[in-house]
Amino acid sequence: MQSATERHTVATACGLALEAAFDGGRLTSDGGLPWLAEADRALGLCAALAACIPEWRRAHIQHSLETLVRQRLFQIACGYEDQNDAATLRHDPLLKLVCGRLPEQGAALASQPTLSRLENAVDRQACRRLAHVLLET
Repeated sequence: MQSATERHTVATACGLALEAAFDGGRLTSDGGLPWLAEADRALGLCAALAACIPEWRRAHIQHSLETLVRQRLFQIACGYEDQNDAATLRHDPLLKLVCGRLPEQGAALASQPTLSRLENAVDRQACRRLAHVLLET
């Protein structure tokens, strides 16, 4: 992996070399996601919201409605309200983890076009059901 920072090597008193690297590897800046996911598990909000949205997909389904809702809701909660952010965030290790995917080996989350189709699937009746779920929660 390429790094913008230098690696530093220092010889220790016992003759071993100590190497310090500051590249950090794969990181996320959204450290609040685990608490958000814990709150969602306690409330069942994403599952309840997903149950309100009609299934529009007929072909191969890669993401459950609940995973799509969770990804979209968590992205918005972290300040990424623009769906285009999904192009990068779908590979974010922590977002993948809280959406039920393995951080490194797990499949990517939904793309921007998939999230757009999710939002377009919400009709007037679904909006009414979503509002009731929010009020009940």
